[in-house]
Amino acid sequence: MSESPSKAMILGTSGTTLGADEVAFFRDERPWGFILFARNVRSRSQLRDLTASMREAVGRPDAPIFVDQEGGRVQRLRPPLAANYPPAAAIGALYGRDARAGLRAAWLQGRLHAFDLADCGFSADCLPVLDVPAPGAHDVIGDRAYAREPEAVAALGGAVIEGLLAGGIAPVIKHIPGHGRAAADTHFALPTVDASLEDLRRRDFAPFAELAGCAMAMTAHVVFSAIDPSGPATTSAKVVADIIRGEIGFDGLLMSDDVSMKALSGDFTARARAILASGVDLVLHCNGALDEMKAVASAVGTLQGRSLERARAALAPIGRADRTDETAARNEFAGFFEAAA
Repeated sequence: MSESPSKAMILGTSGTTLGADEVAFFRDERPWGFILFARNVRSRSQLRDLTASMREAVGRPDAPIFVDQEGGRVQRLRPPLAANYPPAAAIGALYGRDARAGLRAAWLQGRLHAFDLADCGFSADCLPVLDVPAPGAHDVIGDRAYAREPEAVAALGGAVIEGLLAGGIAPVIKHIPGHGRAAADTHFALPTVDASLEDLRRRDFAPFAELAGCAMAMTAHVVFSAIDPSGPATTSAKVVADIIRGEIGFDGLLMSDDVSMKALSGDFTARARAILASGVDLVLHCNGALDEMKAVASAVGTLQGRSLERARAALAPIGRADRTDETAARNEFAGFFEAAA
């Protein structure tokens, strides 16, 4: 990673190319990384140009560029740039019938995502989802979850992590310490989970604890009343220190979920300050609205100390791909689901 200072934030952009005002803003404010969405995607060559221009703007050829490429409902790259992949629940169903086949399919999906993403200039995938759904929860997670049993979620999530890493793409586990019980969509409201700490440990925290060695994680905008009833995990120093860093044992790079989601309150400067004050390493802003990004940037300082060490470690596997045969991998993966159909 370049020694030039970067700010503790990951930012989006509004379109398929950078405007002059965005270039100037990124050059001056130096975000550590970027994130792209479907609105930013037109073609492979366009994505390569966009990702290159983002890195050029901050003067760092290794600046990481993230995307939510899960499969199913949440997939930013679609045909012809990437296949339409099945949701996590379909892999979980295969695992339920044949554990070995499910684990292999999970690894293959991670590896195939890596082929797709690396070819377009991406560095990291916000995957796997390690949330464990509970009865009565909002379906914002739904079939994005691998299973309703924490052991299966951990096993399949671990296979996806290995597949991504095999393709030189860094994984981001989400939404720590668990979003599966939330009764509201955090894009629009702040949910409160009233489960006991014992129940949370047994189900919600378990997959994250099992995969705590992953280099990056994204927080949940969820209030856990048994731990801190005053605010969501993203802005709770108690949740971050006692649960995420403590009980779960995650010591990697911790980023917030999107700071523009309605689950958080206050203006963008206040939100960003609260996130960093809680002990989260990076503020994530996704929608590309320049005025909002400027407000976030005004509250965010340089990435330094332990956070900088974590950021350097997170970049280490990027670009280190194995020699998996892409055509063979795609055929093998398709075969699992053709057989199921």
